[in-house]
Amino acid sequence: MNRRLLWVAIAGTILFASLVGYRLATMGGRVEKMTAPVTAPRLSVFELTLTDLNGKTQNLAQWRGKVLIVNYWATWCQPCREEMPGFSRLQNRYHDKGVQFVGISSDTADKIIEFQETTPATYPLLIGNLGIMESSAKLGNIRQGLPFTAVFDREGNLSATKLGRLSELELEGQLKELISR
Repeated sequence: MNRRLLWVAIAGTILFASLVGYRLATMGGRVEKMTAPVTAPRLSVFELTLTDLNGKTQNLAQWRGKVLIVNYWATWCQPCREEMPGFSRLQNRYHDKGVQFVGISSDTADKIIEFQETTPATYPLLIGNLGIMESSAKLGNIRQGLPFTAVFDREGNLSATKLGRLSELELEGQLKELISR
């Protein structure tokens, strides 16, 4: 009888692990490597106008001529929360070399301000509506997953994108290459 119970427990564990793996895969748990775009985007990043945490309108065109990293994120997204401290360090390290990070979230200003109490960002965090978040599909985020990061060169050309958590080391290599151009 104990042997039968053991086999039922093993089968149950295998079934549970399979279901968890399936849910992670269907919820966007897969992470893609940072890739160069296949085609030119239909969206100019400099067309985006968003609101900052103080309610002031911000146009991304103000960062024209800089290497621009646009990160779509949310306060509830754990991978987003994990990559933001590294983005802040890179912002501080490369700001004087013409690099600018911008975070775009669909959260409310109150939620983002509360989030910053525990995870401060050294770059602008802007509020996007559903249409702005959907615009990331025009940059290659066809799954509409988070986090999604788009890297633009100084001319505003889309240089690379990544769906999923982006490591500080991986992004720093891309920034060094774009700064040296």
